[in-house]
Amino acid sequence: MSYIAPVNDMMFNIEHLANLEQIAQIPGFEDAGLDTAQAVLEESAKFAEGVLSPLNWEGDKNPSSWKDGVVTATPGFKEAFKQFTDGGWQGLQHPTDFGGQGLPKTIGAACGEMVNSANMSFALCPLLSDGAIEALLTAGSDELKATYLENLVSGKWTGTMNLTEPQAGSDLAAVRSRAEPQADGSYKVFGTKIYITWGEHDMAENIVHLVLARVTGAPEGVKGISLFVVPKFMVNKDGSLGARNDVHCVSIEHKMGIKASPTAVLQYGDNGGAVGYLVGQENRGLEYMFIMMNAARYGVGVQGIAIAERAYQKAVQFSKDRVQSRPVDGSMPAAAPIIHHPDVRRMLMTMRAYTEGCRALASVGASAYDAAHYHPDADTRKQNAGFYEFMVPLIKGYSTEMSLEVTSLGVQVHGGMGFIEETGAAQYYRDAKILTIYEGTTAIQANDLVGRKTSRDGGQTAKAIAAQVEKTEADLLASGSAHAVAVAKRLKAARLALVDVVEFVAGNTKASPNAVFSGSVPYLMLAGNVMAGWQLARSLLVAEKAIAAGTDVPFMQAKVTTARFYADHLLTKAPGMRDSIVEGAECVTALALEAF
Repeated sequence: MSYIAPVNDMMFNIEHLANLEQIAQIPGFEDAGLDTAQAVLEESAKFAEGVLSPLNWEGDKNPSSWKDGVVTATPGFKEAFKQFTDGGWQGLQHPTDFGGQGLPKTIGAACGEMVNSANMSFALCPLLSDGAIEALLTAGSDELKATYLENLVSGKWTGTMNLTEPQAGSDLAAVRSRAEPQADGSYKVFGTKIYITWGEHDMAENIVHLVLARVTGAPEGVKGISLFVVPKFMVNKDGSLGARNDVHCVSIEHKMGIKASPTAVLQYGDNGGAVGYLVGQENRGLEYMFIMMNAARYGVGVQGIAIAERAYQKAVQFSKDRVQSRPVDGSMPAAAPIIHHPDVRRMLMTMRAYTEGCRALASVGASAYDAAHYHPDADTRKQNAGFYEFMVPLIKGYSTEMSLEVTSLGVQVHGGMGFIEETGAAQYYRDAKILTIYEGTTAIQANDLVGRKTSRDGGQTAKAIAAQVEKTEADLLASGSAHAVAVAKRLKAARLALVDVVEFVAGNTKASPNAVFSGSVPYLMLAGNVMAGWQLARSLLVAEKAIAAGTDVPFMQAKVTTARFYADHLLTKAPGMRDSIVEGAECVTALALEAF
């Protein structure tokens, strides 16, 4: 089955939850209202459905290939990437000063979901370029911006991020790549980087690597890491490309999923040193790289939503086509499509509720990003920045973990046929697994949530967000409908569970770090669950008003039903998760090491 972009659901979120019309009042976004969003999303859908989606299965069967240092993309990818860049999609939410379209993230994120649903391996290339652009915009010198940004924003060149080394995975303190200052102000970079997404390919004429390395004599640990721009081809003063730089792809990985996306091992400096240019100041590289990481972490969360949507659509179509067994209620005299069976409906509703809840959460997060970066009022910027920063590990961690459950359910709906590669259901399951690993594992997201986002401010940001959830509960009760009251009950129980955990984390991180961090991932999953459920509760309120007004009634009724399902089947997990975190910490580390 081909992919159909869920434009209506995206527009619902953009209008009613992310409040795009308020974003459109920010200077610079005046033309980015709902009409613009509708037009952009419809064009994005055409490209995703018509150009990228048909290449997804091909990329799984015929991955990118490496030979003698040259990486060739899956047939059709190069032509699709040219259409992508010719359409201006790479620069959708980047500044007009460098040739971008300057649209808000609230719109751009929805388009990003479509690209990832259609073809996640393809989408990784522009996602990494987005991160490189963000880092250069924030920390790059005027000269670096002038040299690289316009071509990155147009997609003429692509970008990468180079953190990981064979001995330094998530522990960047162990980075050994080195940079030697040169008389002309440049540096010579030496080292090996692994797991470099789209680190070598034939889709663009140049690749701009952002590389973490230590300047000679730098302090040990993370405080001695700097960030460098190392282009594949040197750039002449007139902007033309010069000689090949001393960076080469020595192999690409053979992977479980995202097979069309080449994951490169890059060698720097085998022939005298790769020429690099310092980004910002020496020894502040990790700080700058986290700008890329935050952009990429949000983007990976969107990938989780995207792959879940694709798996859901395929499972729905299969369940309507596959005839097997009579319904248990005897409503049909003979074997029926399996969508008539209650457990299949339960699986499909679980897939739908998770996906829509996380999509709503990501849309609200994008809106907060726009306000945090561009709103003219300083207090509004600060408030939204705190909200967005708290949401990033949830969007990344919860959305990607839920994508594993959803894509697994997608295989399950197919039964034995789901285990057969030819149906395509297994590809989504395989592709989804990397999402909980790269750009920081779920545990790293959870550590961030505990350390930087909760214990650092004594849980004040989390409690302020919980207070907003409580206001939604009051609105639900005021509505008075049976669905609203039921959702309010579930949401309150989940919120109280979250507040208990926040107090536990804030009060015990320093005194009992093992107790807190043993429950860090469950805390992240609890918080993500509540935040997504909150957004669906808000959706229910909007939908009930629309139904009363006779507006798009079938769509709105489905919104109400999905929100109710989420509350009854998914939010109900929250109190139990609270108990495991607050009362079950001791047994996590109690078993003697020799007993494992």
